[in-house]
Amino acid sequence: MEELTHLQQIALYGFLLAIVFGAIAAKTNFCTMGAVSDIVNIGSRGRMSAWVFAIGVAMIGTTYLRTNGYIDLDSTMYLASNFTYLSYALGGFLFGIGMTLAAGCGQRNLVRIGGGNLKSVVVVLIFDITAYMTMRGLFAYIRIDYLAKPVIDLEAAGMAGQGFDHAIAAIFGLTHDAALQMIVALVLGLGCIIYAVKHEEFRTSFDNILAGVVIGGLVILAWYITGHLGQDDFDPIAPAGLTFIGPTGNTISYLMTFTGSEIDFAIAVTFGMILGSFLYAIASGTFRVETFSNKSEMISNMGGAVLMGFGGVLSFGCTIGQGVTGLSTLAFGSALVLGMIIFGSALTMKVQYHMMDECTFGTAVKNGLNELINPFYKEA
Repeated sequence: MEELTHLQQIALYGFLLAIVFGAIAAKTNFCTMGAVSDIVNIGSRGRMSAWVFAIGVAMIGTTYLRTNGYIDLDSTMYLASNFTYLSYALGGFLFGIGMTLAAGCGQRNLVRIGGGNLKSVVVVLIFDITAYMTMRGLFAYIRIDYLAKPVIDLEAAGMAGQGFDHAIAAIFGLTHDAALQMIVALVLGLGCIIYAVKHEEFRTSFDNILAGVVIGGLVILAWYITGHLGQDDFDPIAPAGLTFIGPTGNTISYLMTFTGSEIDFAIAVTFGMILGSFLYAIASGTFRVETFSNKSEMISNMGGAVLMGFGGVLSFGCTIGQGVTGLSTLAFGSALVLGMIIFGSALTMKVQYHMMDECTFGTAVKNGLNELINPFYKEA
């Protein structure tokens, strides 16, 4: 048996990590769209608290690795000095709409595939193809020539990158060093953890606590695998965190060119997610084949998949890629993307609710916007 190459070893670590992620996400129902729905529809913050807790854990752990010299993330896309604000905001908004129409984000649909959901197979295939078209194909022209053009040069403003630590150093004239990075990470990370813990729905739920701790920890581990173990003297790889938009598109390309391609960390993570959720579904007796119940559901899911694929590439990530992995680097661009994802998802839910009352689309949007902005608003 041939010895694994360095790249294959890193891919294997990613595959094993993702098996754990897939199983935990399946067990705990870890889902951003579901978390937003819980808040909008029933006022429960349990699952959102799990998400926020994972962000806090990832921030503190990742910054510890950075400040102690284990990993260097300054060259990653999350901390780039070119702040493409329009691409971030629009991409996040479209992704939020898409994940609501498709009943889950990319990560959630991969987990559902492992549980036997054939609807998610269709969703993942469509958003994979759309993502690839947006990265390198037909839609790339729109992205590059128009949506990525509005940009703020942060270096001109005295900032080395998109980190909150960079912004604080520039605004207050402080030295940007490891101590400042760690202080910012502790303030933001502990703030996230305190927010989560103060909600009873989180504190009293083993699944929510498990999801927050393990998934936050897996984000840290992914950075360590690629950013530290991956830095071989002869065959180094670029640090890569957990994300599910670009890599799933690359997975389709890998499968089509298998004999001439080599698996990498991100592609292996995609396969591991599906296997992990499948193993959990078999072990728990929850594996069940599901298909579309009607034509309108199929159209909604397919349209949502297109918006997720396009929006996810525009925003450089998804609910995991920007919402946890990106924020673990302290990037304020990731905060913008996550905020727009949540806003797009919540607004879509509000619009769907009002259209059930036979409102026009315009009235439904107006009522939805007003309810999100002003909780005391009375609908038209």
